[in-house]
Amino acid sequence: MAESTSTPQQAPFLTIVIPAYNEERRILSTLQRVVSYLGDQSYSWDILVVDDGSTDNTAALVQKFATSYAQVSLLSIPHRGKGWAVRSGMLHTKAEYRFLCDADLSMPIEQLDRFLPPQITGYDVVIGSRESPGARRFNEPQRRHLLGRVYNYITRVMGVRNISDTQCGFKCFHGPAADTLFSLQRIPGFAFDVEVLFLAQRMNMRLVEVPIDWYYEAESKVRPLIDGLGMIGEMLGIRWRYFRGRYGLKAHGDKDRPPGQP
Repeated sequence: MAESTSTPQQAPFLTIVIPAYNEERRILSTLQRVVSYLGDQSYSWDILVVDDGSTDNTAALVQKFATSYAQVSLLSIPHRGKGWAVRSGMLHTKAEYRFLCDADLSMPIEQLDRFLPPQITGYDVVIGSRESPGARRFNEPQRRHLLGRVYNYITRVMGVRNISDTQCGFKCFHGPAADTLFSLQRIPGFAFDVEVLFLAQRMNMRLVEVPIDWYYEAESKVRPLIDGLGMIGEMLGIRWRYFRGRYGLKAHGDKDRPPGQP
């Protein structure tokens, strides 16, 4: 049973959803930076940390932090994986916009405005991209970048078309799109991004990538080779469920379907 420190209130304009698993080393600094930035914005906001069954002090640290900031709350769930933590958080809030934010804050939070009106309007999903023109990557080992490009090529072959960076941990969902997509999501692990974007394209949602600055974090929990192979298997599962009608969508032929435009 999930537990939350939040109380019923009017839905904010923006909820920041931060999935966390054993993040005691950096969760407080991330929260402080995000709160400091959001405190200067004119719109209503809150932050939801989804603790994915951490075995360290992550949950306790967030709970203590939340006693000083009413707009910060904790949702504790049993450990199932990042994808399930994101799904739980996205469906827990009713905010108009829901921003997925990795706990390492490898994208400067000051670039959040690139994902929101008035800078960008008319899209269901705005995808942070480390590959789009204008994006910058810092301190990333060449081998890690190469493996990421190979994985992106495979995602395109398997059905996620015209998205240069499916795995970036910073994405913004319009509320109705989030309710639809995450209700259908089935993958609990790292390949959830691919599943959600695959479904969004097949439902003709409006997708766009925006360039970001991204700083490589050496303590990332992603194991590029092992997790990459696992995600390929999960992508095959996505296609199997789709063509078997398990998502409740009418399957089409494997055509190059570009993201919808506003």
